[in-house]
Amino acid sequence: MRALITGSQGFVGKYLWQELLDNDYEVVGLDRNAGVNILQADMLNFEQLQAAIETAKPDVIFHLAAQTDVAKSWQEPKLTFEVNVCGAINLLEAVRSINPKIKLLMVGSSDEYGNLKENGENVTEDIILKPQNPYALSKKTQEELAAIYGFVYGLDIYLSRSFNHSGAGQCPGSMIPDFAYGIVQVENGLAEKLLVGNLTAQRDFTHVKDVVRAYRLIVERGRRGEIYNVGSGITYSAQEILDKLCAMSTCSIAREQDVSKMRPSDTQVVCCNNSKLIEHTGWYMKYTIDDILEEILAYFRQH
Repeated sequence: MRALITGSQGFVGKYLWQELLDNDYEVVGLDRNAGVNILQADMLNFEQLQAAIETAKPDVIFHLAAQTDVAKSWQEPKLTFEVNVCGAINLLEAVRSINPKIKLLMVGSSDEYGNLKENGENVTEDIILKPQNPYALSKKTQEELAAIYGFVYGLDIYLSRSFNHSGAGQCPGSMIPDFAYGIVQVENGLAEKLLVGNLTAQRDFTHVKDVVRAYRLIVERGRRGEIYNVGSGITYSAQEILDKLCAMSTCSIAREQDVSKMRPSDTQVVCCNNSKLIEHTGWYMKYTIDDILEEILAYFRQH
C-alpha cells in the first residue's frame, strides 16, 4: 500500500508517517518544502498538487494539511478558509481527475460540534454541528464538500472528527504542552510560578499515537462515506491534568490563576463517544493520560 500524507511534517504528520511505516506502507509526504520522500506543493496551487499526486501514485491519501490555530482563524479568517476549504477542493478535484479510486481520509475536528452543553457528556457523530469559530466552520465546510464529492463522483472518502490529542513534540499553544512547558521553566529556574486559567472544564485527551492508528484503521476497515469520532472516551479536568504534571515535577510548582487566561466555557464536559470507531475498525487505546504527560515533560526537558 502506498500512502501520501499532506502536511506530513507537522506534529501529527510525523507520527502518522511512522505508524504507516510500521505497518508496511510505502510513504510519501507532501509539504511546502521538499525533502527525502517529501514532494513540494502548495495546497492552494492546483497544478502543483495535481503533479505531486501524479508523481506519488498513492493508493490512499491522508489529508492533514490545515490551518488549525483557532485564535489565528479569528485574526485571519480568509486565510483559514483558503487553506482548509480551497485546499480541500483542490485535493478533491485532483483525486477526481487522476484516480477516483484513491482512498482519501479528510481529517476534521471536534470543534465542529461547537457549544454542546449537556450533550458534551456523550458526543456522538449524529449531534447537530454548531461551529463557533472560523476554524471549526472551515472544517465543517471541508467535511460537507468531501461528502458531496463522495456522493456525486463516487470518490472513496472517509471522514474523522478528532478530539484533543497530544504527545511529545507538540508545541505550546494548547493546554497540556502549555502546562508542561511552564513546569519545566520553573524546574530550570526560568520562572517562579505557573500561571493557569480555568481549571474546572473536563475534556477528552488521546495520545497522538492512538489517533494516527485510528486514521490508518479507518481507511483499512472503516466504511466509505462514514464520519468517525476519534477520541479516548475518557475525560479529565484541567485541574486533574495539572495535578498529575506537578506530581511528576522535580520540584514544587507554585501556581497562580491569571485573569487573562480565565475563559468561561458553555460546555463543562466534552467526552467523545468512540463506539462507532471501535465497532467498525477494532480500534482501542494503547496509551494512558500518564503516558502522554510523562512524554511531553521529557520532551521539554530535553529541548
